[in-house]
Amino acid sequence: MGESVAEATITSWLKDVGDTIEMDDPILEIATDKVDSEVPSEVDGVLVEKFFNVDDVVQVGEVLAIIETEGEDETNTAPETEVENTPEEAEVVEQLTQTITKAKETVTPVVSNSDRFYSPLVKNIAKQEGLTQQELDTIKGTGKDGRVTKNDILSYIENRGGEQPQSKPEIVESKPVAIKETPPSKPKQETPVLTSGDDEIIEMTRMGKLVAQHMVDSVQTSAHVQSFIEADVTKIWNWRKKVKDAFAKREGENLTFTPIFMEAVAKALRDYPLMNISVKGDTIIKKKNINLGMAAALPDGNLIVPVIKNADQLNLVGMTKQVNDLANRARLNQLKPDEVQGGTYTVTNVGTFGSIMGTPIINQPQVGILALGAIRKVPAVIETPEGDFIGIRYKMFLSHSYDHRVVNGALGGMFVKAVKDYLEAWDSNREI
Repeated sequence: MGESVAEATITSWLKDVGDTIEMDDPILEIATDKVDSEVPSEVDGVLVEKFFNVDDVVQVGEVLAIIETEGEDETNTAPETEVENTPEEAEVVEQLTQTITKAKETVTPVVSNSDRFYSPLVKNIAKQEGLTQQELDTIKGTGKDGRVTKNDILSYIENRGGEQPQSKPEIVESKPVAIKETPPSKPKQETPVLTSGDDEIIEMTRMGKLVAQHMVDSVQTSAHVQSFIEADVTKIWNWRKKVKDAFAKREGENLTFTPIFMEAVAKALRDYPLMNISVKGDTIIKKKNINLGMAAALPDGNLIVPVIKNADQLNLVGMTKQVNDLANRARLNQLKPDEVQGGTYTVTNVGTFGSIMGTPIINQPQVGILALGAIRKVPAVIETPEGDFIGIRYKMFLSHSYDHRVVNGALGGMFVKAVKDYLEAWDSNREI
């Protein structure tokens, strides 16, 4: 999995217990917040045990299943005279047996009666400390979706201390009641949706639900502010028209406007590194690499954001190949989890749908996102040494949304102006 991927959901098992597996055979399918992918086998053998079920959430590093390899079969079926173990070998076998047994105990996902998920680490700590399931359910989680983290349970145990005999009954009786009473109160505040027999009810897809939740979380997290600027891209329009056929013939790739815009954004981020940051609590993380997210529309209407890593180090040919490859594989649902992680800034092309501008929502934990509007042929004032004239120009709006908690209006405005300046200063004689 990618460096920033912490967990995944099992969507289906492709192999059953007892099935023979060859190396690189897909064993199961998993899903992160935006990408589905297969988990291949690293060995030849037989699947002898599964530790998780479909829809279980698995942390990176946990054991998914046990595959018995051919070497293990030979050991089990060989004549007794050939497998007689020395005392040292017997000790090693015993240690391996204990390790496998321990793995089985620790990797089994634990879900309370209230459908609350607990990681194996948290469950083991609770078991060692003698916490009951009722006590575990009362601990307030600070992790994703309110999950109890290692620090949460350790803090609870530490504060539990000497008050345990008095406080324990009170916690068990009162807090679960409060937790159970809170969720039902939310639907009462929602506006009722009336439906008739002529209405069609469509269930949201898994990805659609996740995207919707991410959008709400982002708006609640970041103070969104927008800056808009208009760029004259006539030089780029005419240059691309001149070179695109020769480029396609030579490189076997279509030269679109997207890689040109991505190049300008990467240069602007290099000029203004404080736009290439993330916020973590009360600290700012200044990113070393410029990894550009590129919002791409999927056939079902959802969006996915593949990431161009180290975008500032690519020339225009390399950028074009990256953009085309990621866009094509996104439409075919062939992206790997690592290819949609690690972005430091995002660009979305709303002009594809005819919009001249937009107010995009920030892709957390980034602090900025740029929307590219449609390129329009418009009348404009042209300044020349001989005077001002009215002429036809190709123009577009750049809409910059940024997190006002850490990016002030000056920085947000200067950054998007830098993008405009790079586009308008395009060399009409540039070779590619």
